[in-house]
Amino acid sequence: MASDQDKKQQKPQGDKRQGSKPKDSAPKKGKYDDAPAETGPKTPPRLKVKFEQEVRAKVAEKFGIKNPMAMPKLEKIVLNVNMGRHIEGTKIPPHIKAQVLETLVKVTGQKPVVIRAKKSVANFKLREGYESSAMVTIRRDRMWHFLDRFINLATPRIKDFRGLSDTAFDRQGNYATGVTEQGVFPEINMAEAQFTHGMNINVCFARSTKDRSRFVLEQLGMPFKKPEAK
Repeated sequence: MASDQDKKQQKPQGDKRQGSKPKDSAPKKGKYDDAPAETGPKTPPRLKVKFEQEVRAKVAEKFGIKNPMAMPKLEKIVLNVNMGRHIEGTKIPPHIKAQVLETLVKVTGQKPVVIRAKKSVANFKLREGYESSAMVTIRRDRMWHFLDRFINLATPRIKDFRGLSDTAFDRQGNYATGVTEQGVFPEINMAEAQFTHGMNINVCFARSTKDRSRFVLEQLGMPFKKPEAK
């Protein structure tokens, strides 16, 4: 008969831990395991590279900024489309809402959110809780890509364009502008659009002032109005 010591030696190793898996078991595939792998390094946005390599030094020299943490920073861009004027009864028609949301998705590459009214306004036939607008906030690389397309592709397509206003800054240096027709963006095919609508565009800065933000946007190529010669 085999001794107790021989029986212990005959027990398979690796079964001592409860719930241990065999060595040859394949890991479970995740949700995105079948996605194609990136073929190369991701190219940084052109305007972001320009800001880091050229504009930062010019801002520091012009405004005497020695602390890098005090440098103006482009934080986010917020797009807003008002849909309140299209309210019929208590709701916005589905085709109006669908087109606005689709426009924002195509322009920004990000899904927008629908904003509801916080208070009732009788003159606009708006009640508290009604859907009134669609908004999307873009940051990081998407923000830089959108700003590049807006400056170099969208603004030249504006009819009778003579430059953007250079006075629409607040005390924190945030800049507000807008377009009256979504067709200025090359991603939008106006032949498929059921109606024309504009959008408000807010460029938000951190650690900035009106003069600093204006200088940064000028260096990035924002086409502000040029002073008329007297």
